[in-house]
Amino acid sequence: MATMKAARLHAIGDFRCDEVEIPVPTGEQILVKVGACGICGSDIPRIFELGTSLKTYPLTLGHEFGGEVVAVGEKADPALIGKKGAIFPCIPCGHCDACLTADYVMCEHYDYLGSRSDGGMAEYCLVPSAWYFVEAKNPDLDDDMFGLVEPCTVAQHAVRKGNVVAGHHVVIFGAGPIGIMAARWVRIFGAKPILVDVVDEKVQFGIDRGETVINSMTTDVVEEVKKLTNGHMADVVIEGTGTSPGLCNSIKVTRTKGTIVLMGNPHKDTVITLKEHSTILRKEITLQGIWNSHYAETPINEWHFTMECMDDGRMQALDLITHRTDVEGLPQLCKDIYERKVVICKAMYSASCKQ
Repeated sequence: MATMKAARLHAIGDFRCDEVEIPVPTGEQILVKVGACGICGSDIPRIFELGTSLKTYPLTLGHEFGGEVVAVGEKADPALIGKKGAIFPCIPCGHCDACLTADYVMCEHYDYLGSRSDGGMAEYCLVPSAWYFVEAKNPDLDDDMFGLVEPCTVAQHAVRKGNVVAGHHVVIFGAGPIGIMAARWVRIFGAKPILVDVVDEKVQFGIDRGETVINSMTTDVVEEVKKLTNGHMADVVIEGTGTSPGLCNSIKVTRTKGTIVLMGNPHKDTVITLKEHSTILRKEITLQGIWNSHYAETPINEWHFTMECMDDGRMQALDLITHRTDVEGLPQLCKDIYERKVVICKAMYSASCKQ
C-alpha cells in the first residue's frame, strides 16, 4: 500500500499530519501530485473555531491548490498525465437552478475540496474529473503559483463585478494578498488602484511592492483619496475587510453614482450609521455583492483567464508569499497564524519546501 502525508482536521483544534493511503483514481477521476496549497483566511477559523462544513472528520483541508496530474481513471484521458495546473475546488451538483445557469459557486447542493471532501493539504489529491483542472501552458511557471490561482481569481471576479474600465479610480479596502492582487488586476484592466489598510506591516508591505497604500489609522482616508484622485473620488470601491470602518469609509470615498463591491465576509457586528445609509441613497451608489468566482466559458472563465495571465507574466504573485512550509509543518504554521505569532501576507504549503 502506497502512502502519503496529509494535514487533516480530526476535531476542532486537532489538526495534524497523518500518514494515509494514496487514493487510486477510477472512472473520470484524476490524481494530482500537489505542488502547492495556500492557507486561506477561512482555513484558520475552520481549524480552531468552526470545524469542517459538514462536521466530517478526519478531513484533509486546503482548497487553494494545484500540481501535476500523475494518474487517471479508466474513463479519463491518459494524455492528462504529466500536465500541470490549478484545481477548481467547488463540486457542483449539476441540477439546481444555479448550476443550470452555470453559477456553480452558488450551487445549492455542492461539495467542496478542502472543506467538505479531502483537499490539497496533502502530497496527493483525488479530483473528480478533468473538468476541474485548469491547465498551465507555460512549462516554466513556478508550482507555487498554483496555490495562488484561487485567491487571484476571487480578486479578478471582484474587479469584474465592479465593471472596472480603463481610467477608473479604484479604492480597495484591505491590503492583504487578495487586495494586492485586486490592485494588480485593476492595472491590467487599465485603471488606477489605491489600497487602504490599518496594519502598519501590511501598509509597508504593499508600498514595498509598488502600491499606493493609505494607512487609515494615521491618515484621513477621505481627504487622501480626494487628493490622489484630484477631487474625483472613487469610481469603484472594493470592500475587502467586512468591517464597519471599512464599509463606512467605502461609502464616504465613493463618487456619486459609483459602485461598491462587497467582497469581505462581514464581521458579526458590522453596521453603518444613519449618515452613511443616507449617503448611499443621495449618491445613488450601487452595492454589488460577490461570491467567489465564475467558472464557465460564457461570458468568460475567470479561472482560465487567471492562468493565462500567470502563464504570460501579466499577473505576478510569488512576491506575496511570505511563509512556506512542507506538509508536516502545516499544523504548526496554522497555529502560529491563529495565535498571531507571525505576520503573513500569503502562507503556503509548498512541495518544494524542505524543513
